[in-house]
Amino acid sequence: MNVFLTADTHFSHAKVCTFTTPDGSFLRPWRDVDEMDEALVENWNRVVKPNDKVYHLGDVAIQRKGLQVLDRLNGDKILIKGNHDTFKIADYYPRFRDIRAYWVMDNYSFSHIPVHPDALMRFKGNVHGHLHAGRVFCEGKIDPRYLCVCVEQTNYAPIAWEDVKLSFQRL
Repeated sequence: MNVFLTADTHFSHAKVCTFTTPDGSFLRPWRDVDEMDEALVENWNRVVKPNDKVYHLGDVAIQRKGLQVLDRLNGDKILIKGNHDTFKIADYYPRFRDIRAYWVMDNYSFSHIPVHPDALMRFKGNVHGHLHAGRVFCEGKIDPRYLCVCVEQTNYAPIAWEDVKLSFQRL
């Protein structure tokens, strides 16, 4: 079994296809939400096998119909709730084995929104979502204590936990 992380899939969220970055380019390469959903499912299932574990760090689906997309995804899924995960818990449980506000593994904290820097003293780092194409900065440089696993930063597919830990070592 392998462990993967991802965040901010925004399944069935048509408007996310119109979001732009500060330089004016589109945040995601798809103009059509159905095309986006299909590509995200294909990318997910290409790397995640049925017995793998996936921590989804929030904002999984914006429209209720996006929850149905989750039924097509490989893996044992755990949801770390995001600010847009607003449906009733019962709507998520058929698709996620567990639902949490945050999680700690190997002394790294998993959250949707980056944690406050003062909360990092007890951890090696914070793996988070929420920022899409952004990063956490400190004194004008990328803060190496944070790693964003939004799909925009992981080639639109879940990223292996081992690769996440290596990313922290390289920063």
